[in-house]
Amino acid sequence: MSISKAWEWSKEKNPVWLTPSEESYYLAERWKTHGYCELLDFGCGLGRHSIFFAQKGFKVSAFDLSAEGAQHLKQWSEDKQLKINVEVADMLSLPYPDASFDCIFAYHVISHTDSRGIVKIISEMMRVLKKSGEFYLTLCSKEAWGYREAGYPRLDDNTVIKTDDGPEKDVPHFFASREDILALFKNQTILKIRHIDDCYFDGHCHEGKHFFVLGQA
Repeated sequence: MSISKAWEWSKEKNPVWLTPSEESYYLAERWKTHGYCELLDFGCGLGRHSIFFAQKGFKVSAFDLSAEGAQHLKQWSEDKQLKINVEVADMLSLPYPDASFDCIFAYHVISHTDSRGIVKIISEMMRVLKKSGEFYLTLCSKEAWGYREAGYPRLDDNTVIKTDDGPEKDVPHFFASREDILALFKNQTILKIRHIDDCYFDGHCHEGKHFFVLGQA
C-alpha cells in the first residue's frame, strides 16, 4: 500500500480551490431535507467546502493530510466566525469514532492512493458514517488521458504516479471503471453514478474524466 502524500498547496495558484463546487449546492439542499447535521469534509484541502457547508448550517468536521491546508481552513473559519473542527490526518486512519457523521463529502481526494489503499480508505469512510448516512465522492476515470495516454509510471494496474511539476507531483492516483466502483461499494447502496468529462476548463481544452458517486451506508 502506498504511503499517503499531501498536496503542496504553496504550488497551487488557481483560485478555483477556494470556490465551492457546483455539486455542493445540490448536496447541501438534499442533506438538509434529509435532516442531516453532522458532516465530514473528507480531505478538505484549503477548506472551500467546509466553509460552504458550515455557512449552510451543518456541524462540520474536516481533515487533510496537508498541515498547510488545515491551517488555512482554521484561519479562514476564524475570520468567518464559523466553528469547524479541523484536524491534520491521513484518510487511511481517521481520528473519529465509529458512526460519527450523517454525511461525508469527499471531493477529488480518495483517488490519491493505490489499489490496496482505496479499499482501506473506503473501509474507514464507512466506519465513521452512520447507518443510512450518505456519502458523496469522486474517483478518477480509466477513460481519462492521465490513465490511458500520459505515460506516467504505474504502481499497479489501476494506479499511476503524477510526475508533472505542481502540487500533485509524486502523488499516486487510483483510476476506476464503473464496474470497479460497483465492486468497491458492493456492501453499500449506490444511489447514482455520473461520468463527467471536464473537456474545457480555465480557458483551456482539457480531458479530465471523473466519476461522481452518491451512495448510502
